[in-house]
Amino acid sequence: MRIVCSWELAKEELEGLLRRPSLGERKEGEASPQRIVEQIVADVRRRGDAGVIEHANRLDGVKLTPEKLFVSPAEWDAAQVDDELAAALQMAKENIEAFHRRQLPRSWITTGADGTILGQRYVPLERVGLYVPGGTAPLFSSVLMGAVPARVAGVGEIIMATPVGREGKVHPALLTAARLAGVDRILKVGGAQAIAALAWGTETIPRVDKIVGPGNIFVTLAKKMVFGQVGIDMLAGPSEILIIADEEADPMLIAADLLSQAEHDPQAAAILITPSRSLGDKVREEVKVQLAALPRQEIAAKSLAQWGLVVICRNLEEAVNLANQAAPEHLELAVGRPWELLGKIVHAGAVFLGQHSPEPLGDYVSGPNHILPTNGAARYASPLGVEDFCRRSSVIACGKEGLARLGPAAAVMARGEGLLAHARAVELRLLEKG
Repeated sequence: MRIVCSWELAKEELEGLLRRPSLGERKEGEASPQRIVEQIVADVRRRGDAGVIEHANRLDGVKLTPEKLFVSPAEWDAAQVDDELAAALQMAKENIEAFHRRQLPRSWITTGADGTILGQRYVPLERVGLYVPGGTAPLFSSVLMGAVPARVAGVGEIIMATPVGREGKVHPALLTAARLAGVDRILKVGGAQAIAALAWGTETIPRVDKIVGPGNIFVTLAKKMVFGQVGIDMLAGPSEILIIADEEADPMLIAADLLSQAEHDPQAAAILITPSRSLGDKVREEVKVQLAALPRQEIAAKSLAQWGLVVICRNLEEAVNLANQAAPEHLELAVGRPWELLGKIVHAGAVFLGQHSPEPLGDYVSGPNHILPTNGAARYASPLGVEDFCRRSSVIACGKEGLARLGPAAAVMARGEGLLAHARAVELRLLEKG
């Protein structure tokens, strides 16, 4: 991990170290992921099942047929996990559900003195697609984080998509989590081909209204490409953690928390900002010790080499300012008085306070959603929640008295914009007798 002192760098240089790469950014000479995704999406849209099956075979080595695109009832029933994991999944599901039930939006109606009725209706989406990454680990936690709030919202049907290998099987823990969370069907396809199939539908795969869930660069670019045809939750990039720590922090715990994100992906970012040079040095050494014992050592080492950073700053006020500039996905406040800093944090996906609140609690069991904005998107975006699975409709009902009060102004504004038909639609009603 690189150590820098904030006062030794120009403002632009320090901001550059904290900034993540743009979506789809590539080095010179690399194949364009954008172009690859465009080709896959266009092919699936044109050829339907045949395109999905061909790309799944080419990219994942799985041989599917239209009849085998979805997990069968027998496969669902055969899925088993050990009792300890089953209990952990049940606890996580209950906590996630309880947290998200508090988010349920409520429809409302108000009536004015002239009888005009105005309101807002929340209606759950009819069908959503939940993408769950495959790759090097079965992310069954993402199944719960995507499906449980959708169920709380009242979504009619949840279709989960996840890649499978040559054997054509979904990991038992993913199947168990999906059943627990209320997933209706599981598509054995991942990548851009799954996103395209869910967005436009095929002979076998129904079209959804919205696609949620994290994925690699190809999945994320595909979501960006199909937005408008369907809704999406966000364009999530590699995981990030930023820790603000003072001299009271335990370097062993800080190192463990940094590595908890570095082991996700070579592009994951792990950053410590502290006014204590002594802590920064100790954390860097502790990271080396713990890294050597990790099964995913190679992945974490690449992450730290590219995106691992310790920033020594002047004081905690500067640390907060730098954190707000970075707008991290995960922000830990590993300081003596974390609640005093919380009110100063304006840009972060999720905030963890104190030494007993490590980021992995949020990944799995505490209840808040772990599908969070990345790449600085926490400046304007929020964690996945129940409202992501609803849509709002406005309600307007005017009687004659309300029309008499509102109509003339509406007609004036319409004529001012040069939209005479708009004006006449109001004025004709104002001329009505009785």
